[in-house]
Amino acid sequence: MILAHRIRLDPNNVQATYFARAAGTARFAYNWALVEWQRQYKACKVDPALSKPNEAALRRQLNAIKREQFPWMLEVTKNAPQIAIMQLGRAFENFFARRARYPTFRRKGRDDRFSLSNDLFRVDDRRIRIPKLGWVRMRETLRFTGRIVSASISRVADHWYISITVDTPALPLPPAENQGAVGVDLGITNLATLSTGEKYPGPKALRTLLERLRRLSRALSRKIKGSRNRAKAKLKLARLHARIASIRRDSLHQLSSSITRRFHTIGIEDLSVKGMLTNGWLARAIIDMGWSELRRQLMYKSVSRGGQVVVADRWHPTSKTCSGCGYRLQKLDLSMRKWRCSGCGVLQDRDINAAINLKNLAVSSTVSACGGEGAGLAFKREVKPAPVKQESSSKANYG
Repeated sequence: MILAHRIRLDPNNVQATYFARAAGTARFAYNWALVEWQRQYKACKVDPALSKPNEAALRRQLNAIKREQFPWMLEVTKNAPQIAIMQLGRAFENFFARRARYPTFRRKGRDDRFSLSNDLFRVDDRRIRIPKLGWVRMRETLRFTGRIVSASISRVADHWYISITVDTPALPLPPAENQGAVGVDLGITNLATLSTGEKYPGPKALRTLLERLRRLSRALSRKIKGSRNRAKAKLKLARLHARIASIRRDSLHQLSSSITRRFHTIGIEDLSVKGMLTNGWLARAIIDMGWSELRRQLMYKSVSRGGQVVVADRWHPTSKTCSGCGYRLQKLDLSMRKWRCSGCGVLQDRDINAAINLKNLAVSSTVSACGGEGAGLAFKREVKPAPVKQESSSKANYG
């Protein structure tokens, strides 16, 4: 199982400068390779005798010219430009396979990162050895045991983090408790409603800190470009964005860990978040909840605990179907949070009713009447375990 542990680094000024140079080198190599890729692709369309561009050829081309044209690349690890070009190759593979959009240029301040192969760094307790730099302190030790695959160093605001990927043979988490199946209905008023009747409101970090975010954004726009005051204002805004993301991520980790720790089978809905973001009235609230991230965490944590996540069909009417008798409403407005079933007369809570239907779909899809799998209207998705991020048990702190 491939897992990743994200750890904050504690570099001194010299080490932070090296990280910035390595990230700049990786960004330059990526953008240079993207320009060369586009140029060579146009040339091969004009002259079919020319070969199409690929990342291996671009890496050899850069190695041939970097000592004369880009000698400053030799001051940092060779992995910084080489792996950046390899990442561009994978980006084009995803684009041609229709899994992602066309690759775009990396920007300074937004894409400050570089990667290392496992043969060029070494981890020893709470420190890591970086090529051409030496030992750098880490805030905590590596949580997983196994073969280290790679590492990626990135900057968020004024902090540097390293994400170490490990191939571990064993499940990193204990098995889930035997509390059966559960349905999870996602919403805006409440982040998640469980079929047990529990409701989790979510931190709503963006809404809470929105006024401060607007104030810092206005202050940044009034500063002169290139001035030190603008750099200070930009750093303050970046810190606030990082705080909002950290509060949201911490809350989602606590919720997903609680659900996967208790339940073996989890039923969720296949929401079209991208399509729902076209609603200008609800887009900010949807982004503030982090539905996609919660679903991702539920999937990989459930796999780590030996459980499973069943994703219901996007068009199945979980909210309009009575969980007691199966009666289905023809229309249910979003403003109606409760409705009375005409079939059995029970007053249904919209969210809890949907969560119970998701639970029933999860159970029916995993075990059929004859004991087999695959019955029902839901389907189980086989997913590759996603990288495990750092978790914290602390409560949200809005500062």
